[in-house]
Amino acid sequence: MQQISIMTLALSLFFGVSQLSADDWRQFRGDNASGHAMDANVPTEWSENSQPTWTTGLPGRGLSCPIVVGNRVIVTASSGPEDDRLHVLCFNTNTGEQIWKRQFWATGNTRSHRKMSNATPTPVSDGKQIYAFFSSNDLICLDLNGNLTWFRGITHDYPNASNSLGMSSSPVVADDTVVVQVEADSESFAMGLNTANGVTRWKKDRPRKANWTSPVHWTANDSDAVLLQSSKGVSAVEPKTGKVIWEFKESASTIPSSTADESTIYIPSKGITAVRPNGNGVEVLWNANKLSPSTASPVIANGRIYCINRAGALTCGNVKDGSILWQFRVKGPFSATPVYANGYLFAVNEEGLLQVVDAAGEKAKLAGEYNLGETVLSTPAISDGALYIRSDGKLWKFGQ
Repeated sequence: MQQISIMTLALSLFFGVSQLSADDWRQFRGDNASGHAMDANVPTEWSENSQPTWTTGLPGRGLSCPIVVGNRVIVTASSGPEDDRLHVLCFNTNTGEQIWKRQFWATGNTRSHRKMSNATPTPVSDGKQIYAFFSSNDLICLDLNGNLTWFRGITHDYPNASNSLGMSSSPVVADDTVVVQVEADSESFAMGLNTANGVTRWKKDRPRKANWTSPVHWTANDSDAVLLQSSKGVSAVEPKTGKVIWEFKESASTIPSSTADESTIYIPSKGITAVRPNGNGVEVLWNANKLSPSTASPVIANGRIYCINRAGALTCGNVKDGSILWQFRVKGPFSATPVYANGYLFAVNEEGLLQVVDAAGEKAKLAGEYNLGETVLSTPAISDGALYIRSDGKLWKFGQ
């Protein structure tokens, strides 16, 4: 761990609370849920001699991604024989020093597939509070200093909303409402909760089928909507009321989530289907079955869409028509979604091999590799010129 003076640490902690950065990464796949960071300073030269800026140990496993708010990086974990101890941890981005940690007991079902854990959903922040969601359907709201604002054990109200493999949907925040998808075979719904107190604003029944996709908050074309994806398609709802604005009623994936840009939504449906809202409905722009994500969600950047399957086939398409621009093979298998910055894709496979792909040209090429030597199932985060990666046992920072 790097050493730092007490005065420098105190100042960095102060500014971490009082100032929020435009480079924040506050939710799964970044603030716009596209996996694209507008950051030109992320290191792109990697080799076996590369060194992390810092690493810090974690008290339990998790597939949840780190989020960054100002000078703070927050991550969740779960531990214990029953995977019922819930951890929310906050570290200083400059030093890796732990600022605070909080522990809670799960109130819902903690069983999951051995590959998953209770800390599978990624937390989300609105810059004022942190909303940490767990597979046990426990939703914990903390302020940036780690003080508990409220705790909602959703399984207490809806005991059948769980599945034997574990839940993984990550929440989003929109219009002072935190939206969660709790979708399973026996009881399935989405709900919006008041960010101030955790009280339910709305609850909507959803298709009764296990679903691991995450909602997307989409603001474009004067539209403010939360996109809810399931096997039955995608529903766009008003964040504060849950009222359905429009629906795409073709079948969609239950694992990789939709991605959107300023005008178009790219749905994992029969490959990728691009749609655009049109009045009270949607217009299908194109479908490309060769763009076929499996576990990792698609990434949108600079007029291109990138999809990677579990085996490591990386495909790049044109967002205008879905035409294939190139294909490239990286070493799999993959669970984590790649992230993009400055023309490069950062893809970490399940064995902890980070592969950096120069992805902006007519053909892709491997720019570098770095082996973390630990299992990685979590999507990285990018903030302020740095890449954050969470492995089974550690949190890593690379870059300035």
